[in-house]
Amino acid sequence: MTTEDPDEAARRLAAVSLAADDPTGWFERLYAAAADGAAVVPWDRGAPHPLLVDWAEGRDLAGSALVVGFGPGFDAEFLAARGATTTAFDVSPSALTAVRGRFPGSPVDYRTADLLAPPQELRHAFGLVLEVMTVQSMPPQFHPPATASVAGFVAPGGTLLVITMVADTPPEDGPPWPLTRAEIDAFGQDGLTPVAVERLENRWRAEFRRD
Repeated sequence: MTTEDPDEAARRLAAVSLAADDPTGWFERLYAAAADGAAVVPWDRGAPHPLLVDWAEGRDLAGSALVVGFGPGFDAEFLAARGATTTAFDVSPSALTAVRGRFPGSPVDYRTADLLAPPQELRHAFGLVLEVMTVQSMPPQFHPPATASVAGFVAPGGTLLVITMVADTPPEDGPPWPLTRAEIDAFGQDGLTPVAVERLENRWRAEFRRD
């Protein structure tokens, strides 16, 4: 098992992909290295994100849900356990292999897809869309197209929940590249309007709805 700091390892792998003009390729590098015991996934919390769990308290989550960038899979499994018919995608084939091994028999429809070039079938297809720190994993110049893709997954009458790190000024180095308030507000496009935008210490939790 590697003893390298997980965040430093992620930055090193990201630098290799960014040098090749591949803003999302470092995910596969990281998950493949983790499968070999040569890296640790920094955002593997071993549980769903606490800001998601808090938000979901008392809500009826039955219906279709999409998890953007499923990572270790705990957020997707949480939504499925709460009654949502859940689809989840990640750009990394190694992440897909890992999550299927971690949750054998899961009802979640796990698949690979690229947020910067998502399948058309996902557009306006989900009553709940969850984005947890995926946009911030790409350099700022890719935030606008990634944000547009996320907003485009929400069905009429649906909800988007965004959980991400806070940046008071645009970050220069990463990953991650946390989001400014203006970048959070940018999710309010393609018919989405804000319901609540909360700054909870160093995290944004923002809810949008398509009426």
